[in-house]
Amino acid sequence: MGKISYINDAPVYFGLDHGLLPPWLEMVSDVPAVLNQKIKTGQIKISPVSAAFYAMNHKELLLLSDLSISCNGRVMSVILASNYSIEDLDGKKVIFSRESASAAAFLKMIFRKRNISPIFEVGPTNNYQQISKSADAALIIGDAALLHPWGQVFEYCIDLGQLWYEMTKLPFVFAVWVVRRSFAAKHPSLVREIHKLLLESKDLGYHNIDKVIEAGKNKLGLERSMVKEYFDLLYCDLDDKKIKAMALFFDSLFDQGILNEKVDIEFFI
Repeated sequence: MGKISYINDAPVYFGLDHGLLPPWLEMVSDVPAVLNQKIKTGQIKISPVSAAFYAMNHKELLLLSDLSISCNGRVMSVILASNYSIEDLDGKKVIFSRESASAAAFLKMIFRKRNISPIFEVGPTNNYQQISKSADAALIIGDAALLHPWGQVFEYCIDLGQLWYEMTKLPFVFAVWVVRRSFAAKHPSLVREIHKLLLESKDLGYHNIDKVIEAGKNKLGLERSMVKEYFDLLYCDLDDKKIKAMALFFDSLFDQGILNEKVDIEFFI
């Protein structure tokens, strides 16, 4: 089973990290883009993946209910650091993180809607001082967005969660938990058991959120107040409003030609 190597899914895995993990279940921790590929190739069967990756592969995957990484406005860990406003990035160089599909798809959708055509380049985005010299803007996600003072080297730091909320007044779903359809068909009872474990683990995480915050502080070396603010902004459920928001996101990606077909959102039952 996959696990995102950032701190953003720490509440979901708290229980599994503190005694709930059965000996027969192996955990694979990595960045979203790697988990996306591992579930696509069948190396892992259940994992959090980028919401946009789910949309692109929805015929092979089923969603697990009540699990996501979402925000309802500002998110802090998904930003466009830029020397220009979005409208002025036409023809400018924008570096995309290698690590996420959802944020990249969202940003491309925004550019297409506004008839803006930047020059895209995929590359590492961890060295904030180097990026500021080599690109006009960069999409930064995950722990790197929290760790570095992007506002000191770029004129604009645009929070994509906030940008989506201003456009739609809806939450944004960055990641979802999925199971391969073929695996679910062969092992439905096992999938139900793992899903139940994930939900129990998440409940324990929110009952021990102070410990989750402390672990995040220690991992990243940030002030506790900043880590607390970050977790206050994150949601790990998947209620009807978030499903509606996700459907709107997928429809927007289809309308802008980023998805080849409309997505029928389907859950494992």
